[in-house]
Amino acid sequence: MKKIAVITGASSGMGRSFAQKLDRAESFDEIWLIARRLDRLEELGKSLRAPVKAIPLDLTRPESYTEYRDLLEAEKPQVEVLVCGAGFGRFGAFTAMPLEPQLEMVDLNVKALVAVTYDTLPYMTKGGRIYEIDSLSSFQPVPYINVYGATKAFVLSFTRALNVELVERGIRAMAVSPGWVKTEFFDRAVTDDTIVYYNRYYEADEVVDRALRDMKKGKDVSVCGFPVRAQVLFTKLLPHRLVMRIWCKQQKKPF
Repeated sequence: MKKIAVITGASSGMGRSFAQKLDRAESFDEIWLIARRLDRLEELGKSLRAPVKAIPLDLTRPESYTEYRDLLEAEKPQVEVLVCGAGFGRFGAFTAMPLEPQLEMVDLNVKALVAVTYDTLPYMTKGGRIYEIDSLSSFQPVPYINVYGATKAFVLSFTRALNVELVERGIRAMAVSPGWVKTEFFDRAVTDDTIVYYNRYYEADEVVDRALRDMKKGKDVSVCGFPVRAQVLFTKLLPHRLVMRIWCKQQKKPF
């Protein structure tokens, strides 16, 4: 049986970093790279040791789930690692942005992640690992990143509960919840000056390195960087109304 890794959102950012680091650290019969941009996937594939299957799918389309499911059924691989890295955000007030891209956020960040995870699990066995790419935004309500933060809160809750459900099968699931990361995420997220305060950036490789270590430690959530972990702690201790007030003050918004 072919042993593979599956990575969505593999064309850039943390998905790309996961592909490179998993390829260097482990041996796979094949790595499946999923994203919309085939040229990016093929370019990445040339730099990896393992054979690559480049799969151009737009996971905002429900029919893409069927295409992925059919591919799994046809090849019946053993999936050792799944990385759900596809996702995007948009910064702005809820009513000031068009509805369509906000619904697309829900489709990609939530529905696609759930669908890909669900369809992959029948092909995973003991020792399998699932990395669900989450966000620091998952730990608190975030005005002006409202829908994005809500989708990531779903991912955090879903992943932690799933990790418990999979204990008997010996499969691990972990939410990767970084703060600001230097990726192409901002090319789509930032359309105006709604968000003006960014306290610290991390590199995608830093986040992925931390995630790989935290998976080995048995954690169900990975947070890169002491300042970000401290922020997570404070959001747990302080009333969320106060946390939102602080956030709005940082972004020069009324509360």
